Amino acid sequence: MQQTVVQKILAKSINNDFVAVGDVIEPTVNLAMSHENGALVLNQFNEIYNGLGVEPKVWDPSKIAIIFDHRVPAESKKTATNQKKVREFVASQGITKFHDIRGDEGGICHQILPEMGYVMPGSVIVGTDSHTTTHGALGAFSFGIGATEMASVWTLGKILNVEVPPTIKVVINGELPKYVSPKDIILHLIGKISAEGANFKVLEFHGSTIKNMSTSGRLTICNMAVEAGATSGIVPADEETVRYLRDVAGVKGEIDMIQPDEDAIYHQVVEIDATQLVPQIACPHTVDNVKPITEVEGTKVHQIVIGSCTNGRLDDIAIAAKVLKGKKVSKDVRMLVFPASARIYNEAIELGYVSDLMKAGAVVMNSGCGPCLGIHQGALGDGEVALATTNRNFKGRMGNPVSDVYLSSPVVAAVSALTGVITNPQKGDF
Repeated sequence: MQQTVVQKILAKSINNDFVAVGDVIEPTVNLAMSHENGALVLNQFNEIYNGLGVEPKVWDPSKIAIIFDHRVPAESKKTATNQKKVREFVASQGITKFHDIRGDEGGICHQILPEMGYVMPGSVIVGTDSHTTTHGALGAFSFGIGATEMASVWTLGKILNVEVPPTIKVVINGELPKYVSPKDIILHLIGKISAEGANFKVLEFHGSTIKNMSTSGRLTICNMAVEAGATSGIVPADEETVRYLRDVAGVKGEIDMIQPDEDAIYHQVVEIDATQLVPQIACPHTVDNVKPITEVEGTKVHQIVIGSCTNGRLDDIAIAAKVLKGKKVSKDVRMLVFPASARIYNEAIELGYVSDLMKAGAVVMNSGCGPCLGIHQGALGDGEVALATTNRNFKGRMGNPVSDVYLSSPVVAAVSALTGVITNPQKGDF
């Protein structure tokens, strides 16, 4: 019927066989996620019930997830009080998918959702965070919404007035060269189509490179789809999706493997030859200001950040530990590592990665968003330069508008931590 994956998911969500691009529908939500900004949603939610004379009650507590990750542990009285309000709300509503500040099951929302099995292919997921696009890596239609919209979802279990988006098909073929990663693919794509190239559209990823890519890499790519303006990024569910859900997330039930029709109609098709890529760098102060590393190598850096919802998974930490083992971080550099979840942190400890990183001079922080937002940890000084594996490099992103943030893959960040300058790993024995 010429439908893309997202068209099929949205048709299913309203119990139809077909929806056309441009149709305005009210899809049923399978999962609604918030983090600390759940306090804002709560205010809006209570306003809906003001004057109704009934006790506020969410539509389905089993379909709401709340994870504290942006400011953990709390850095101020205001944050701590808001977190307290959310804890009380969670308890009163019977919300069980709640992840507080803990060393056993805490972490960044966009890592917690997939690893806990909360994300299923074919589902509609909304979150009060722009990088909710991440969960399309598991074949879900997942996108960010505002606090007022989320309050409506908490009340009704639906999203009102959603226009079915067109889809851009991204086909990536070929084996990645050494030291080139999924992060380099998505940076290259954003640089190619621009920060507005996918505005109000879905990026649907295909090709042999994607087929052979781990879920971790797919999460990275879908996470940053929003940096091209996309409503969502999505990888149609396949054997790797099933492997991750069974082996990592512990999912036992049925998995809905929704695929696009062979004759699906796409707004545009973008093709990338992965074999021709080199490490990519997003330069200040926009994510689409992307250059091959050869054009910026030698740039002095003061702070290296490895982590975030983009690149804080076990394979990201593993490559950094491999690069740094037995070596020392440059004395002119601060290196901060933020595992994406407590589970990843504990695995990294058991495998010796944390020890290798710390002996090299890195500081391994608690799982959370850390310096990615510049509001809690790892702010930059005037004139300082950071190289980070995070997803944004806007002016002031790390807490200081007179500093510069460059974005790279974990291996480039790790190698650069040793040298004190942006360094191409393909030119050395790392």
